Amino acid sequence: MAEQRPEQGDTRGYRDGAQNVVERRGGHAVLEGARAGGALVTAARRTVTDGLVVGTSGNVSVRVGDTVLVTPSGVPYERLTPDDVTGVDLAGRQVLGTLRPTSELPMHLAVYRTTDAGAVVHTHAVHATAVSTLVTELPRVHYMAGALGGSVRVAPYAAYGTEELAENMLRALVGRSGCLLQNHGTLTHGTTLDQAYDRTAQLEWMCRLWLTASSVPGLNPTLLTEEQVAEAGERLRGYGQPE
Repeated sequence: MAEQRPEQGDTRGYRDGAQNVVERRGGHAVLEGARAGGALVTAARRTVTDGLVVGTSGNVSVRVGDTVLVTPSGVPYERLTPDDVTGVDLAGRQVLGTLRPTSELPMHLAVYRTTDAGAVVHTHAVHATAVSTLVTELPRVHYMAGALGGSVRVAPYAAYGTEELAENMLRALVGRSGCLLQNHGTLTHGTTLDQAYDRTAQLEWMCRLWLTASSVPGLNPTLLTEEQVAEAGERLRGYGQPE
């Protein structure tokens, strides 16, 4: 199949050589190189290593200008390379690669269309998925909920890969950077891929914490108030080293 390249002035991405993503802005090409695709592959493999997905479940994406780089459908992550990464525009039209994009593309695109997210991570993490079958909101068992914007909601179930699921997810994400998907898994987003991934890991940890604490016979976990979580969220904004 012949490689399709954007017309002059088009902002869509395309592959230049083996691994470089190019963006056209007013006729000027900006090379992002293999960095974004390589980081995407690294994050996808890490979801398996960290036990957040099994097999080919889950998916990862990162936005490069007006192009969304995303993991392909049905490719085992241990075999995934930057050359396998696919790219679509914000309307969902494939502009990079030959493999089919993830079936969960509607969720990823919904996030990018409505937020300033730079990356999205979707997993089938076991503890988080278990919690999604039990409650409509993750109990405020730890202040790290503040890092996600507050109490983590559970989006009602809908079939995977559907616009209905994407719409349910967006409602659960209002004012938040992460949510649970009922009987399905998790979705988080962030300014960077590292931030999105860290939020996924923190969400899974909080779910595991609540399941562990709530399993003690005769005792109920102490929960934080909305105000305490909000205060933690404000303090977390200044956490770490200044950039």
